[in-house]
Amino acid sequence: MAVENAKFENAVKIIENVLASGRETLLPDEAMDVIKSSGISTPDYALAKTAREALTAAGSMGYPVVLKIVSPDVLHKSDVGGVIVGVEDEKEIGRNYDEIMNSLIKKVPDADIMGILVEKQMPKTTEVIVGGIRDEQFGATVMFGLGGIFVELFKDVVFRIAPVTEEEALEMIREIKGYAILNGYRGAERLDIQQLARTIVTISELISDIDEIKEVELNPLFVYKEGVTAVDARIIIK
Repeated sequence: MAVENAKFENAVKIIENVLASGRETLLPDEAMDVIKSSGISTPDYALAKTAREALTAAGSMGYPVVLKIVSPDVLHKSDVGGVIVGVEDEKEIGRNYDEIMNSLIKKVPDADIMGILVEKQMPKTTEVIVGGIRDEQFGATVMFGLGGIFVELFKDVVFRIAPVTEEEALEMIREIKGYAILNGYRGAERLDIQQLARTIVTISELISDIDEIKEVELNPLFVYKEGVTAVDARIIIK
């Protein structure tokens, strides 16, 4: 596997390792590694295989943290009780670690559990979704819209053939119905639309440059007054 864009060299190495293992979906920490190495901001995170490792990781990055199950057999972590947010201190780490593990054992007893991703919890803000899809008819495409629960509720998303320029990414942002939320609706602070556009460009390049990527999704991507942060990533490969 070769790629011309130097910023994706680490992403290629990660994907090659996953392909060699016979998997088609990157684990949450692997997906975050790809996103971070591509130049997109992420929270601090660490894979913990024991409650003690989770405690050490949380202590180094600072509370509150989010705990997420890491398993190749679980794509939608929330559906099986595999995500706990707002873990505030050491006492909650052990209890919540065990709670996630027990929930997964009950709901997906045959799941291969790799550990739990400990992630620094970021301040709440407007959530968007940025994704890439390799379509059989149109090839590599990039998608943008309001994120979180709004994706399914409003279906306020737009698509473009990838890769896109920064100006095309800005056009995508302005096209969604929820653009006013990003642009400072009724006196609210205007969010970092320029950095959001750069992130759309990066995802469009990632899906178009690396043929082995079938789908990539940042949801949610937090958009702040200054900067954006990908708090969750999903990558499926061929």
